[in-house]
Amino acid sequence: MRLPIATLLLALFTGLAAHAEPPAMNAQLFDAARRGDTAAIHQALAQGAALEARDDQGQTALLVATHGNQVQAAKALIEAGADVNAKDAIQDSPYLYAGARGLNEILQLTLAHGADLNSTNRYGGTALIPAAERGHVETVQLLIDAGVEVNHLNRLHWTALLEAVILGDGGPRHVEIVRRLLAAGADPTIADKDGVTALEHARQRGYQAMVALLE
Repeated sequence: MRLPIATLLLALFTGLAAHAEPPAMNAQLFDAARRGDTAAIHQALAQGAALEARDDQGQTALLVATHGNQVQAAKALIEAGADVNAKDAIQDSPYLYAGARGLNEILQLTLAHGADLNSTNRYGGTALIPAAERGHVETVQLLIDAGVEVNHLNRLHWTALLEAVILGDGGPRHVEIVRRLLAAGADPTIADKDGVTALEHARQRGYQAMVALLE
């Protein structure tokens, strides 16, 4: 039996709408994550948005929320099952980005929901290394307590300790980070690819407080 043309057209348009809806819902999810609108996040997910959808930079909605330090949005997405280790086109994940930027509330959420402590960024470094470089004292302690390897070497052949000295400013925050890394078992004898240790770098820069700790 042939169906009337109007019925066929209705079925066609209904099918097209069904296929068009998820991308539209995904866009709403990303927008809600960016704005930190948890109600809109739940609505977009209920209407078919994909939790692990990617934008043109390979970011998930959770990573978008993390970029904006939208804590409640990140919490809603993580509790809905978002992958805290999902990496974008430049190898950032919500866990790695939160660690590197000192976004401690989101970092704690990722640590409580399966963060891969061995995952590395585009430089081959763990979350601990950029946290040490940028002087995020509390973040460094969170990552140490979580069990991140303190003597991991990135592609520059730098540990968190080396990076805190080489790229730090020698001020109180970086001195405290050096102290905490050493207390956690950081090896001061590990040298960079040129054979220069953290102690030698600290001496070259006149960072006397670091020198005292490293000696």
